[in-house]
Amino acid sequence: MTSYKKFIALSLGLLAATTLSTIATAADQPVKGGTLVYLEQQTHTNLYPPAGGFYPNGGILNQITDKLTYQNPKTLEIEPWLAESWQVNADATEYTFKLRPGVTFSDGTPLDAAVVAKNFDTFGLGNKALKQPGSEVVNNYERSEVVDPLTVTFHFKKPSPGFLQGTSVIGSGIVALSTLALPFEQLGDATKIIGSGPFVVSAETLGKTLDLKAREDYTWGPAKLPHQGRAYLDGIQYIVTGEDSVRIGALLAGQADFIRQIQAYDEGQVETQGFQIYAPGTRGVNNSIVFRADNPLVADVRVRKALSLAVNRDEIISTIFSKNYPKATSILASTAIGYVPQTDKLQYDAEKAKTLLDEAGYKAGADGIREKDGQKLVLTAYESLPQPQSRATLQLIAQQWAKIGVKFNVLAGDAGSKIVDELDPQKTPVAVAMVGRADPDVVKSQYYPTLRNLLLQKGGTSDKVKTFTDAKLNAILDEIASQPDREKRLKAVAEAQAYVLDQAYAVPIFEEPQAFAGAPYVKGIAFEAVGRPSFYSTWLDK
Repeated sequence: MTSYKKFIALSLGLLAATTLSTIATAADQPVKGGTLVYLEQQTHTNLYPPAGGFYPNGGILNQITDKLTYQNPKTLEIEPWLAESWQVNADATEYTFKLRPGVTFSDGTPLDAAVVAKNFDTFGLGNKALKQPGSEVVNNYERSEVVDPLTVTFHFKKPSPGFLQGTSVIGSGIVALSTLALPFEQLGDATKIIGSGPFVVSAETLGKTLDLKAREDYTWGPAKLPHQGRAYLDGIQYIVTGEDSVRIGALLAGQADFIRQIQAYDEGQVETQGFQIYAPGTRGVNNSIVFRADNPLVADVRVRKALSLAVNRDEIISTIFSKNYPKATSILASTAIGYVPQTDKLQYDAEKAKTLLDEAGYKAGADGIREKDGQKLVLTAYESLPQPQSRATLQLIAQQWAKIGVKFNVLAGDAGSKIVDELDPQKTPVAVAMVGRADPDVVKSQYYPTLRNLLLQKGGTSDKVKTFTDAKLNAILDEIASQPDREKRLKAVAEAQAYVLDQAYAVPIFEEPQAFAGAPYVKGIAFEAVGRPSFYSTWLDK
């Protein structure tokens, strides 16, 4: 039996057990009932909230956890959620939150100031004993203070102007003490994640399916949302379905209601059959390739600039993508806070690229590949499975670089050595990078040594780096994360964008959306500020 037929058989069986309990009503009148069948491209990894940046993780955490605050995806304003109100001191070193009364976790325990304090102590400092890492959205954290059962204050060693927005992101979902007491390696089991969200985990087959059911007593959604109270859906069923064609086939055949990761080349057939494409932006650091300057092949800025000039982004977007993938004009998306266009630094000029390589001492060998001192200019990168069309993008860049005498090897994203190799600049001088967050701290998250460290600087996440560090860049990133004055902070964001491109550390390609498709009867789909879905107000008009 083909994988598609197996999937259809599985879906029919699952759907038989989750028959809609509602009847069709007016299209603009939400009704309760039914189970949303949601096909996910990849299985989730770990549901410790700070690991929620991985799309499959975030798509689950968004349904089962709540946050202190809610970032309005249209205005980007921070609004009340679990916190009724808050106060921030003048230098952004103290944040005090007043919590909504009556909120409980799905196990019945109260969500009070002590629990919130414990969550952010863990997110801000990590827990070495349980191997729980700190959160990249919490900078300069010092300690919490429980003022009373519904009031908590957070203290910071230095100003932390991004913290308020940081309380609204997936990585800051509040979980029960029983979840925080578990070691990191156990938190891949969704049944162990106890949140206060509108849905709770009812069943899981690891790596295959996950069932959520609506929480009947849920009454504490974001304060300004029109919908309050219980979720409209009775439940959500996640089915991991790796093949693009199978996900789309199931959607078009009526065996699935909503799917994630629809490729640009499939958008047309979906839309012509009356299905909806959703492509919310991620408002952060654009989909890019980055160079690890500790590798001698790309240590010379002239080489990096040549490689950047030889990337024809117009060709990439017109060949591989659609209108839902705007061409990048900076390292930040045009919808990001602090974005400044850098188009003059992102031109395509293959002839100038060749000249720069000549100046750097790389001459064409007998096989057409440039070399210097007997070392050929051969670079390697792994495709990034979470990113759309990553392999096709890298392979097209390989063709473009071949025209200037550079060989670029593209390795499979599921290779067993990928995780280790990507921390070694000698093995992977080029990497794929992006991160979504609607706050300027996103730039620090991407490049700072102790955070994602995509450039692989010394003293960070890799012990393979010999010498490379950029003190000027790190000082700019520290300024972004520690400057309480908004105008000065945005000035640092602008400086970071220009500096990264002046040093040719990154070649931004496109503004990455999260691409979904849904059946026409699926109503009320919502997305947080960086594109993860929320099914709290979703309903089925069947």
